[in-house]
This record gives sequence, C-alpha cells and structure tokens, in this order.
Amino acid sequence: MTADHVIIRPASLARPVGYSHGITVRGGETLYVAGQVAFDADGKVVGAGNIVKQFEQALANFCRVLEAAGAAPASVVKLTIFTSEMAAYKANLKTIGQVYRAVFGSHYPAMTLVEVKSLYDDGILVEIEGIAVLDANAESGLQNAE
Repeated sequence: MTADHVIIRPASLARPVGYSHGITVRGGETLYVAGQVAFDADGKVVGAGNIVKQFEQALANFCRVLEAAGAAPASVVKLTIFTSEMAAYKANLKTIGQVYRAVFGSHYPAMTLVEVKSLYDDGILVEIEGIAVLDANAESGLQNAE
C-alpha cells in the first residue's frame, strides 16, 4: 500500500507561503525524527555562530535519519524548526530558503518555526524535528541504522 498525502488549504485562511496548513495521510508507517542539530559525526558543532551553516547541517542530519528509515524529504508531513536567534534566521531567510529548497524542492509540509530562549547544546542556533510517513512498501534501513 502506498501512503496517500493530501494537502489541506482552507479557503478561509491566508495562502501559506513556504509551508502547508495541514496534510492528511492514509497508509504507511509513521517516523518521528528527533530534533537534529548542527553536529558532525564526531558530535562537534558545524558552523559555529553561522545560522545558515547550522541549518544546512541540521537538515542534512535530519535527512540521514529519513534515509536510514527508507524515507525521503517528500515523506515529511510535519516539520518543526526551533531557533535561539530569530533575528538571524529572518535576516538569512532567503539563503535558508535556498538550502531548504535544495533538499525539499517545492514540497512544503505543515511547518512551525519557534524561537526559544536557548537550545540544549551550547553554540547551537537551530534544531529541526519532524514527522514522516513511509510507504508500506519502503525498504527500511532501521536494522542497519546503528
């Protein structure tokens, strides 16, 4: 069975730009991706002080989790982005958008962007978590993910 995604766009709400108001899904398994930050494979911060580089690394790490589960960016139905530097995020929105589109293309899941006082690890400016729906026929790399 293939997961069926339907984008929800209520006519009574403003047209969303860069996200979808909602998505319904039928079929498939759900993958919950924990918050991914700008760590390299050794746990060191990539792009210290640079929100664009950190966004790029966090998104790459997010995609590695998707791939390990047999999913792709188009499988993502909910994305939550946390930042401790909203002003820097907004100031770099065009470049962050280019990084996003290089991975997701024109796929815009339901999204939330939240500014937080701080994130758990020192020096981290952005964290990305999400929910993806895998097709029932997808090959999962979960056994080999560790």
